Amino acid sequence: MKYPDFFKDIPTIKLQDPLSAFLGTLENGEVEFAYLDVVKSAGHSCPTVMGAYLITLKGLEALYPNEMPKRGNIFVEFKEDSKEGVAGVIANVVTQITGATEHLGFKGINGNFARDNLMEFNSPITSSVKFTRVDTKKSVEVSYDPSSVGAEPKQQELMGKIMKGMATAEDKIAFGELWQDRVRRISNSIDDVIQVL
Repeated sequence: MKYPDFFKDIPTIKLQDPLSAFLGTLENGEVEFAYLDVVKSAGHSCPTVMGAYLITLKGLEALYPNEMPKRGNIFVEFKEDSKEGVAGVIANVVTQITGATEHLGFKGINGNFARDNLMEFNSPITSSVKFTRVDTKKSVEVSYDPSSVGAEPKQQELMGKIMKGMATAEDKIAFGELWQDRVRRISNSIDDVIQVL
């Protein structure tokens, strides 16, 4: 499986998952997610998928500054409805990493390890996503705005040719490279595109 080299340069997200430890799935319940993991789940790499990954990375760093984040111990809120814009795409990435779900997640074992009811949409927040620790109630809000990292003009031209069925094989390759280059530049501009509140 081949993928852009820059995927390897993006920091991983490490968590401790009590459910995994309880069931003997991963030693000490320690799990590590890389950007490639969410790309495989989403089926593609784009500014939204990258943004969701970076939102979660920075949100968990702020929420757990001196300890490993606890998977299944994080309540997540979104300003938008799950069907609005890209909220659902972002939520899928956040779910994969944190385990939090709205209704479809694991219901728990004797009242422990539940993952459902840990996500809420249409929340009265001003940021992109709000993360709250279930144990301490500490919360952080994270905003994502990639507009400062624009697409190359040629990218739009090539997309138009592809959509109209007029693109050559070389055009399609060039478009993909330009698309992923913007994703790379977003990942390199994390302090410009992500704001932790």
